[in-house]
Amino acid sequence: MDELKKQRSQIRKLMEYAVPDQYIEAAKDLLLTFRDDTLALSLFHEFYSYLPEAQDDWIKEIRVVGRSQGVFLLAAVTPTDAYLYLLSSEGVEFHGSLSGGYLDRQLLEYFTLPEAEDYKKLAEDVTNFPLYNPIQVDEDLCPACHAATGEEHELGCPVEICPWCGGQLIHCSCRFDKLGLDALDNDEDLARFEKILEQQGRIVYSPEQRPSFADDGSGILQQ
Repeated sequence: MDELKKQRSQIRKLMEYAVPDQYIEAAKDLLLTFRDDTLALSLFHEFYSYLPEAQDDWIKEIRVVGRSQGVFLLAAVTPTDAYLYLLSSEGVEFHGSLSGGYLDRQLLEYFTLPEAEDYKKLAEDVTNFPLYNPIQVDEDLCPACHAATGEEHELGCPVEICPWCGGQLIHCSCRFDKLGLDALDNDEDLARFEKILEQQGRIVYSPEQRPSFADDGSGILQQ
């Protein structure tokens, strides 16, 4: 949580230089709404660090253009435009203006969005895309690795359930028992465990798995 607090503080400082005075309170209110959402905080930090149009601006809302397997394509909506950001636990990438109506074919396919011409028409109105809700209140998403209902967790997610014993996969001893090891010391051990895990059948995310509080993110399986 200290890391989130530090990130929020950095964003507020960036806002002081980027947001017009008359909108600063509204911008800070939105930051407060997403105060514990690691994806949203990454988006805020990226936007306010590198203003897309190199001028004063602010994010008034966030919309979901696409999401799949813990990867999100979010639109940071400002009073004049909406800007696309690809986000995951691995980082954030800027992908231009939504109103430009262009998106790489690979992203269109990955997020099962319409073909280029239909996507262009869809992108003309930002309200065609749903509002993004904080991870902590969206029960359809794993609060740690952001997998949606019915999707597999990111390997190492603290919410994933062990298919052998029903406990937390990163805390039970099944990974060691199945490999005959005392610890997973390298990538080869991890790859072997992932293979037998897939063979057993991983338990996909469902809202019933949500803990009363979430870890700050996913990691890798360790001893």
